[in-house]
Amino acid sequence: MRELSLNNCRIDQRYEIRETLGRGSYAEIFVATDGIASPQSPHKKVVIKALNVFLQDELDADLERTLVENFQNEAIALDRVRHPNIISRLGHGTARDLKGTIFHYLVLEYLAGGDLQQVVRKRPIEFSQLARYIEQICAGLSYAHKNGVIHRDIKPQNLLLTADLTTVKIADFGVARFSMTDSPITRVGTNAYAPPEHSPLSSGGFGEARLTPAADIYSLAKTIYTLVSRESPRSFAGRSIDELPAEITYEPWAASLLRVLRKATTDSPELRHQSIEAFWNDLEDFILQIGDVEPETVVHRPDPNPQPHVSRGYTPLAPSKPQFEVDLITGAGVKIGPKLVPIIESAKNYSPPTAAVISPLSRKSASGAEPLRVPIVRAKKSLLRRAAVFGIFVLIFTGVLFATATYFRGRYELPAITNSFSAQTAVTNENVNLRSGPSADTDRIGLVTKNSKVRIVKSQNNWYQVDVVSQGTARNDAGSATRGWLNGKFLDIDNN
Repeated sequence: MRELSLNNCRIDQRYEIRETLGRGSYAEIFVATDGIASPQSPHKKVVIKALNVFLQDELDADLERTLVENFQNEAIALDRVRHPNIISRLGHGTARDLKGTIFHYLVLEYLAGGDLQQVVRKRPIEFSQLARYIEQICAGLSYAHKNGVIHRDIKPQNLLLTADLTTVKIADFGVARFSMTDSPITRVGTNAYAPPEHSPLSSGGFGEARLTPAADIYSLAKTIYTLVSRESPRSFAGRSIDELPAEITYEPWAASLLRVLRKATTDSPELRHQSIEAFWNDLEDFILQIGDVEPETVVHRPDPNPQPHVSRGYTPLAPSKPQFEVDLITGAGVKIGPKLVPIIESAKNYSPPTAAVISPLSRKSASGAEPLRVPIVRAKKSLLRRAAVFGIFVLIFTGVLFATATYFRGRYELPAITNSFSAQTAVTNENVNLRSGPSADTDRIGLVTKNSKVRIVKSQNNWYQVDVVSQGTARNDAGSATRGWLNGKFLDIDNN
């Protein structure tokens, strides 16, 4: 086994490797900084997934070809299912490490919130947030299935969160299949979450079974069990979930959840839910009971199709398709990017232009050559001269504008300038809570009844700050706030 030597190096004169996140049987994962991206970019920090065929103890040409093809297929799968709730590929390449080992790599978005497995180990997830996570996972999986891709390894460790913990994305498509009619099923996934048809120990082995969305639905049901109970489904490995932990057995939503999980994890794929939409709709009662529902607020039932959540930096446009060469052992014919260099060495060899004070009596160096540097004093004078000219220009321009405005104000009555957006109105389509900020996690400060008229002040990520003009139904709570935030799905906006 030969690990890559990449830490504190720059790949493709762009990606600066900072730390190792982990390694598997065929790839190593690193965190890197994109030297080209702006400091404000959500993709300033990225993940480098490097294919290292030399992690295999017994490597031959056939195994190498298989590993490279699987690696390229992962990139193709990610591009085919580009979705707000699926991790995005940002780039790719081929390079040599500091020891000369050739490797292919994918550049993926970095999700700083960690995985859901880590989250549930630290603390229980609030049920209202859990409902949103489940909907986002279902939205991503539904899109993948509609595009002919079966993930085959759904589990909490492969569900990653953005830094603000509001968006969950499905990751690790390394064992994904492109078609439901693809070659027969092979063993993949983690035993606790993998359906029985993925195990040769099940009755009849793999046989002629074909992969369907029911395989992912099985794994998703086991994952939901973990997220709700904070316990591994290990005791249900290879069989249906037929009970919940004692701590949650008597919760009002327990019976509804158990009914759905039992069906989704039955041994026979034909008896499970056959689509993500069917699974999501069967979860409706459970979602309604754990969601953000209050006695005085009527919130509409879940959408029959799970809705995605778009985080900052998402784009549906995929980068150029990778075409990885296969012969990494000899390097013959492999197209390799610029030489990999240590960050420290490249920084040491880089000397940015500097200004220096040069005496008029010693303008020549010891070799007799004229120095090419500009004296600091002369540079400062030039800078001050330019600043003075610019200041004069600004004063003249301001004076012209003032004189023009004065002239027209004396002859005509100028119309007042108003903010058309602030005058935009909307009507609420449900009874809904007024929030103190643009998030369902912020405090409730009032209630807006159905058919209330509101004036929009500003918006942020499909949340709108509004002034309540009139309530649809008369209310007696005089202390209720009249300005706050509402989610856009509760507003019918007047665009006239």
